[in-house]
Amino acid sequence: MKTALIILAPDFEEIEAVTIIDLLRRAEINVTTASIAELYVTGSHQITIKADSLLADVKNSLFDIIILPGGPGTKNLKASKDVIELIKTRDQKAEYIAAICAAPTVLEHAAILNGKSVTSFPAEKKVFINSNYVEQKVVKDGHIITSRGAGTAIDFSLSVIETLIDKKTAQALAERIVYNTTTI
Repeated sequence: MKTALIILAPDFEEIEAVTIIDLLRRAEINVTTASIAELYVTGSHQITIKADSLLADVKNSLFDIIILPGGPGTKNLKASKDVIELIKTRDQKAEYIAAICAAPTVLEHAAILNGKSVTSFPAEKKVFINSNYVEQKVVKDGHIITSRGAGTAIDFSLSVIETLIDKKTAQALAERIVYNTTTI
């Protein structure tokens, strides 16, 4: 079974986090949610989620992919030494890293996007000075997957599923949830 670590920080974007968690679990990917601070994490719209664990307890575990939801909490991800170290280590090994909305700025902060194609929440475009910024719903460049925001969370999740499992599984899940897409 494939595995995913979704890192939650205070003020995360709830639509992104819950959509990703839900769709990956429907695809039978073993999802672990980890908080950078406390087990109970409140998102940017005052929805509280209990994480499965603390990042400090699972940061050395093996996962097929790590995923960063966006939102205002991105500043907390950038400030986390554990998050930045994990991103850099995974990048050096060319292991999958995915980020949506403002979270690709964390990857830029970790200095792993030099020359890579990337997308993000439109207001963050100016941050990516050493990258090839692309205005698409989902952009995959090697082991890095990025997406634009809450409105692209389903496309992003399906892209992760296609990457970890296969296109057929992603398409079947899209049909099950009555989602029409031309991106997969």
